[in-house]
Amino acid sequence: MSELNLPSLATRQNVRDQIAQALRASLVAGEMRPGVVYSAPTLAERFGVSPTPVREAMLDLVKEGLVTAVRNKGFRVTELSDRDLDEITEVRALIEVPTVGRVAASPEGAEELRPLAEAVVAAAERRDILGYIEADQVFHLELLALAGNAHLVEVVRELRHRSRLYGVPSLAERGELLPSAREHLQLLDLVIGNDAEAAETLMRHHLRHVRGIWATPPRTGR
Repeated sequence: MSELNLPSLATRQNVRDQIAQALRASLVAGEMRPGVVYSAPTLAERFGVSPTPVREAMLDLVKEGLVTAVRNKGFRVTELSDRDLDEITEVRALIEVPTVGRVAASPEGAEELRPLAEAVVAAAERRDILGYIEADQVFHLELLALAGNAHLVEVVRELRHRSRLYGVPSLAERGELLPSAREHLQLLDLVIGNDAEAAETLMRHHLRHVRGIWATPPRTGR
């Protein structure tokens, strides 16, 4: 199994949830690849914890359909087809674009999200792939939460977990994540400024990254 870019969780509380969150980010970034079997003891050693919370976290991901259990071996990442990614992106756009417009029409509390948007930019500047994905998710879910529909937020959370952003590592390596990262601040400014139409347009553009270069698997050499 190739070396994974995973954080140490030895000092964190609620280890099982933290591991599950880190593994989801690794899945979305394409760090954990379809067809590869990952064992709980090996991942536990990387995290610096015992195998038990890792196994429990992986079982949570099994319930979410993100991985499948391989008897006596570990867990295999569920593969997504192009059609799967197309459909996920379509559903996200149907939900997130108009919801951002609704929030812009009544943006109370939006200014409080600025540190979250700035955290996305900071992660991009550091070229921190997993940090970027986690900060991106927190910002978008908190923004959608301002619409006051907790069920909507959970649906989007699940869809985001099923997305794959294979292009992010190469973008980060080339220092090209910053333009997209700064869109979070632009989006927030539009929401705060009550510009619902412009906010929806930017949100639609932002989501295209998921199905554009971000979600394109790296090409292998001939």
